[in-house]
Amino acid sequence: MFDYLAGLLSDPAAWAALVTLVVMEVVLGIDNLIFISILSNKLPEHQRQRVRRIGIGLALIMRLALLSIIAWLVGLTATVVDLGIVGPVGEHGEPAFETAFSWKDLILIAGGLFLVWKATKEIHHTVDPTPTHDVLDKKAVVINNAGAAIFQIILLDLVFSIDSILTAIGMTDHLPIMVVAVLAAIAVMLLAADPLADFIAKNPTVVMLALGFLLMIGMVLIADGFGVHVPKGYIYAAMAFSALVEGLNMLSRRSAAKRATAPDPHI
Repeated sequence: MFDYLAGLLSDPAAWAALVTLVVMEVVLGIDNLIFISILSNKLPEHQRQRVRRIGIGLALIMRLALLSIIAWLVGLTATVVDLGIVGPVGEHGEPAFETAFSWKDLILIAGGLFLVWKATKEIHHTVDPTPTHDVLDKKAVVINNAGAAIFQIILLDLVFSIDSILTAIGMTDHLPIMVVAVLAAIAVMLLAADPLADFIAKNPTVVMLALGFLLMIGMVLIADGFGVHVPKGYIYAAMAFSALVEGLNMLSRRSAAKRATAPDPHI
């Protein structure tokens, strides 16, 4: 075992795989954290930090549990349902979509549908001025609020954990590298949890942007389940561009607010 770890430490390819995988796991973790932050911000202020910590802790437990049964997880890619419907063949010789589903595909489709449903419901809740009796509404019972939030966080943690670990499996065969990458991503989530949640709470327009991200990620998961593999680079480039535009809008609003409150030099 010691020789195996020493060999990994001296292997440049292993270090390259570790750095790449850490970045990928952090990006997937931030997606997970956005959802946790939006849900926790619906709760009374004294419960938010505790629910965020629970959500991130559950994400760590699920990822490590999935790593411990990695052989079973790889088996999730075997076809279990085949409807026999295949899309037209593209220029690279691959069908546009397929309906031969593995357990991995079914889980991704279910998780994507849940993300689309939840993001759509939250967008409606944000733009509709009419009060509703949502289970996460601040006027609802506090215990039910926390319970509903944690339950939904568990569901999304499971989806993101499976996506995260399958990404790790596709990038390296070395279990220690996977474990280190997962622990690094969870550490980043713990450090960013409160600042990100506070930032979202203080900037309401960012909530809509984050919900748009979740809606897009849900559609990507559904597409992936149907064999339509959207390059992740395109998705994250679009998210980065949207975040940049929103950042410029925030700077513009701040500048306008400062000008509005500044004393008139001509007086």
